[in-house]
Amino acid sequence: MTDRAPHQRIVVLTGAGISAESGINTFRDNGGLWENHRLEDVATPEAFSRDPALVQRFYNLRRAQLNSVTYNAAHKALAEFERSFHGEFLLVTQNVDHLHRLSGSQNLIHMHGELRKSRCTTTNLVYDQLDDIDVHTHCDCCNTPTLRPHIVWFGEMPLLMDDIYAALEQCDLFISIGTSGNVYPAAGFVEVANSVGARTVEINLEPSRGVTLFHEAYQGPASVAVPEFLSNL
Repeated sequence: MTDRAPHQRIVVLTGAGISAESGINTFRDNGGLWENHRLEDVATPEAFSRDPALVQRFYNLRRAQLNSVTYNAAHKALAEFERSFHGEFLLVTQNVDHLHRLSGSQNLIHMHGELRKSRCTTTNLVYDQLDDIDVHTHCDCCNTPTLRPHIVWFGEMPLLMDDIYAALEQCDLFISIGTSGNVYPAAGFVEVANSVGARTVEINLEPSRGVTLFHEAYQGPASVAVPEFLSNL
């Protein structure tokens, strides 16, 4: 790796690949199904309107699975790097698990929401949610059964996109970790970073669909490749 001026503004994007080594699977690992459910039945606003009980049960199971997993060396390396970095650092994750937070990451955006949170459909207030939700669970703000999983479903806008784009437009290093390069808008973040002259790096188990858009690409398990790359920054 050639010598470079120190980076001052870093944006990191993580996807399913960083949590896969902690035992968390995604629908793409199962032929387009999430635990034998079609996406149209559990991951759209229409599904929630049609059968809220099914959708709540589905996310209750996914939330409960988080009790048996923990962060890995890649999560830990990112949290430790953030603590030691003296510039601006933003970690954007597509994952809905809590492993980045558990490992100590601070400046963190969950663009697709979080399994361990719920949201009132009336007020949009967000709550910590460790227990199951059913169609009778009342929210604290209006005391009505209007809670939904705090998850961005297909057809909905990811969260805090203005903040993400603002950081991308000022960054001098963009790192994409464990992402497929298939899902927009995240798949387009590298092009924003390229447009402002940032160094762009992909770290993945295998090259993503958009690997040619990056200046550099490294292959390997995230738990190995991420700590190695960050140690050289």
